[in-house]
Amino acid sequence: MDITLLAVGKLRPSFRAAADDYLGRLRRFTPLRERELKASGRAKTPLLERRAEGERILAEIPERALVIALTRAGRAWTSRELALRFDEWRSAGRPVCLLIGGSSGLDDRALATAAVRWSLGPLTLPHELARVVVLEQLYRASTILRGEKYHKGSPG
Repeated sequence: MDITLLAVGKLRPSFRAAADDYLGRLRRFTPLRERELKASGRAKTPLLERRAEGERILAEIPERALVIALTRAGRAWTSRELALRFDEWRSAGRPVCLLIGGSSGLDDRALATAAVRWSLGPLTLPHELARVVVLEQLYRASTILRGEKYHKGSPG
């Protein structure tokens, strides 16, 4: 399974280091390509910001991809539930594309392309931290599926 992570904005060094750590770990299990897309920080309104960023996102989604959008309005899963989903995505035989919007979130058009909407929970997270959490959770899901000892959560 090829995974593409499309994320708006460039990570600051501390977040970049954490993201790179999990990217390195995760790539032991599956190919993953991270694409940072330019943020539209100078847009006059959050709506215009999301629209401009959404155009860049839509242009980068791989053909035939199963699109998974990160949004507070999505479904939250336990790490074990995510592992099961991750296994389903791998078995689908299609590229997987995860979308993480910028500081104003994802454009409605980008959200409309998503077959799956994933929430990291009801908390508001900085988009940089959300990217690190997503990478860590994908790594965790991979170790759960392989029976490795990284995950120390509940067995259920």
